[in-house]
Amino acid sequence: MVRGSLVPDSTHDQRLLDRQGPAEWLHMDPWRVMRIQAEFVEGFGQLAELPPAVTVFGSARTPADSAEYRMGVQVGKALAEAGYAVITGGGPGCMEAANKGAVEAGGVSVGLGIELPFEQRMNDYVDLGIEFRYFFVRKTMFVKYASGFIALPGGFGTMDELFEALTLVQTHKVTSFPVVLLGSSFWGGLLDWIRGPLVDTGKISPQDLDLLQVCDDVDEAVSAIVKSDEERNGRVAEEAESVARTVADAQ
Repeated sequence: MVRGSLVPDSTHDQRLLDRQGPAEWLHMDPWRVMRIQAEFVEGFGQLAELPPAVTVFGSARTPADSAEYRMGVQVGKALAEAGYAVITGGGPGCMEAANKGAVEAGGVSVGLGIELPFEQRMNDYVDLGIEFRYFFVRKTMFVKYASGFIALPGGFGTMDELFEALTLVQTHKVTSFPVVLLGSSFWGGLLDWIRGPLVDTGKISPQDLDLLQVCDDVDEAVSAIVKSDEERNGRVAEEAESVARTVADAQ
């Protein structure tokens, strides 16, 4: 956490991607690779022993007295009661709400923060918090240790994380990974656009719409995650049984 005059004028991401300036910056990139590697190692080390988890996205600007905030608290609580750790970006708004719900239900509350060029801090309901310099490292952690995503209403950051998840599922980089949008009135316009120009002009396939689930009920959203987990565990058990039979037959 940094405040006041200690807040840097630029972020590590910005300096990494900036191709302008003196040529000596080029000679520092190999050392940045080491720092990026260290972030991955830190994230893997801290999160590897988490119980099954779900990542919850949503706006940092959501007021604490809003219906969306209350929904976030309900999501965090329902996930914790279902046995999941709750992972958020660690900030205020919807992220804080989900972490709060998890803590109040006795669950595991995780915050994965990011360096930004303005004042920031982890919310008060994070049990395990990690601050990242690079967005792409943080996004890897969001996906690697989650059984699915639940997206509450949000802005550019939420959209970025949402479409990152959808791309990974669509291209089979991750499997059996549910993506649930909570709040049909908020997400309706986006879904109309996806069903319209994207499908109508062949930018995506009609079956890609099945990668998204939209609902207004928190229990329905959590049930979608649980059902996907059960199906995945069933497939894993069947595959293990098939391998065991093959080995036994070979012997």
